[in-house]
Amino acid sequence: MKNIYEILKDYGLEIPEEKKADFDKSWKENYRTKNEYDKAVNQRDEYKTSLDTVNEKLKEFDGVDVADLKGQITKLQDDLKTQKETYDAKEAERLFTDSVKSAIKEAGGRNAKAVMALLDMDALRESKDQSADIKKALDAAKESDAYLFGTDEPFKNPVGPSGGNGGTDSALAAMRAAAGLPPAESK
Repeated sequence: MKNIYEILKDYGLEIPEEKKADFDKSWKENYRTKNEYDKAVNQRDEYKTSLDTVNEKLKEFDGVDVADLKGQITKLQDDLKTQKETYDAKEAERLFTDSVKSAIKEAGGRNAKAVMALLDMDALRESKDQSADIKKALDAAKESDAYLFGTDEPFKNPVGPSGGNGGTDSALAAMRAAAGLPPAESK
């Protein structure tokens, strides 16, 4: 591509060197190259296309009640908040119940439901120190209704296979052998 000085020279015009700077300043302020013009036209076309697209999308909202949409959004947000609060409450209740059942099991409770019926669950739920208060409540229930709890004493709470004498024959035989006594006679 020819520059401006070559084009002028082709037509018999020549700019003296001392005036080229002023000439460049003057023509660059007032004229643009074809490439700059084409770039500006393309940019204008892109803006027009973009504007047409936005106008089409805006037409989709013609007749839409914005206040109604805001109301629906607010209602949906409230529903989500309520649903989350409900879920959080159920999860907290499940965790509380699991901790009470675990404490009952550790305390030797035979039937968690029966023991839980004796406890003031609402007071325990609202307690600041739940684990300590649950333990205190279980200790009180153990004293008042001991039949709901197992005992550490082996004679009142035999441990062994069901039926027969609970496996005491083999235990007695082992103790007799350890003491150096002869085996007991069978009946």
